Amino acid sequence: MILLSQPLSIVWDFDPVFFAIGSLDIRYYGLMWALAILIGAKFFDNFCKREGLPSKVSESIFIYGTLATILGARLGHCLFYDTMDYLSKPWTIITGFRDGGMASHGAAIGLLIGLWLFSRKNKLPYIWSLDRIMIPVGIGGAIVRLGNLFNSEIFGQATTLPWGFEFIRSHKWVTEFAPAAVHPTQIYEALCYLATFGILCWLYYKKDTARRRPGILFGIGLIGTFLTRFFIEYIKTEQEPFELGWTLDMGQWLSIPFILLGIYMIWRGATRPETVPASVAPAPKAHAAPPKKKKK
Repeated sequence: MILLSQPLSIVWDFDPVFFAIGSLDIRYYGLMWALAILIGAKFFDNFCKREGLPSKVSESIFIYGTLATILGARLGHCLFYDTMDYLSKPWTIITGFRDGGMASHGAAIGLLIGLWLFSRKNKLPYIWSLDRIMIPVGIGGAIVRLGNLFNSEIFGQATTLPWGFEFIRSHKWVTEFAPAAVHPTQIYEALCYLATFGILCWLYYKKDTARRRPGILFGIGLIGTFLTRFFIEYIKTEQEPFELGWTLDMGQWLSIPFILLGIYMIWRGATRPETVPASVAPAPKAHAAPPKKKKK
């Protein structure tokens, strides 16, 4: 990795390959996905221990959550961003996996389905899983965006701000922007996701909001993830040629349903009666024993 600072810009020359064995290369992007999944599993293990649930519950989330997220992310990219190409060559959905192509909106949809199956298997309320998953989603989303940074992809438009990046390993940057610096939107999104993660941790661990007002954590997580994504898209470059000329790009259109759902879930959780969890419920007051009568 070579990271050089120049006046009013940063030259980003990061090798995305962690190591290679022959023609097989292991990239930082894939490692970031693996790290995000492992952190998510660790958080669920903590949730289960904290709330007195058996260990088999946290073990099963790794299977349901991992498969659903990866399949959803891959299928989402194929369907949302390059539908005709993948329909004409469907086998490339699998064989082209190493060439990239993971969509966060597809990952979200896949995870929602996986959590529904997980909740049914473990006889848990669906909202229980939705509230708690948003905490690791916050930190996981930030980590994956760092993977995009390591890949020199999904960056923004030209800028003169002093933290602008020159992605010299990106063909898109070289052909469309060089020598101008561009917005490092991967970092912007990562910071927003980290802020969301911090707020959710505070609400869960300090305020016990997940048990007191089910649905609020899920709603805040959706807003923190997709509303920030919606606005940052305004300074991003288009991901696919078909987005040219659109008032809103594909990422923004796909974010709108999640934003609306987030608003509804916050309203729903805030207007319903508060639940007092058993572990924090006040202990019943002891009744004083009646005074004994003196024998005459």
